[in-house]
Amino acid sequence: MMKRILIINGHPDKESYNFGLSEAYKKGAKTSNAEIKEINIRELNFNPNLQFGYRKQTELEPDLLDAQARLKWADHLVWIYPVWWGSVPAIMKGFLDRVLLPGFAFNKKENSLWWVKCLTGKTARIICTLDQPSWYYKWFNRGPSHNAMKKMTMNFVGVKRVRITVIGPVRLSKEEFRIKWLKKVEKLGQMNK
Repeated sequence: MMKRILIINGHPDKESYNFGLSEAYKKGAKTSNAEIKEINIRELNFNPNLQFGYRKQTELEPDLLDAQARLKWADHLVWIYPVWWGSVPAIMKGFLDRVLLPGFAFNKKENSLWWVKCLTGKTARIICTLDQPSWYYKWFNRGPSHNAMKKMTMNFVGVKRVRITVIGPVRLSKEEFRIKWLKKVEKLGQMNK
């Protein structure tokens, strides 16, 4: 069966290395005959502010409705973004807040603290860039964005198998370092992982 892959890029700058990583993953995935769709969050027209929290529903913009349809469609989600201040970029956080809503990504159980996970059966790969060594981020800073994306977001909505690829430090890196990682990410795309 052909795998359906959705690549979601959360970097606000289309000239960034993250867009090169997206292209590398897509190039690899194309060789495996996977069906590929993309979401470049920077290109979407939406208000990133969850204006009323969960108290009152805000109408979704057409780009967010399309994003939800793509998320539902995909078997494998590939999230590509830089880690800024131990988290995802603001526009990506707004995207998550506005798209992964009750009734779509999860449903609250009545009179219960528990919820129903609506995006089950999917896998995910997180590819994130850092300006510090990956080991330092993991061991000294405890990888806050990894926990937020893997456990508090993907696992919360039902995506159980989530793998993380951390690339860092990108700042001050040499060209051979960046090329090596582009090749590794292309290989991940070939394997649909």
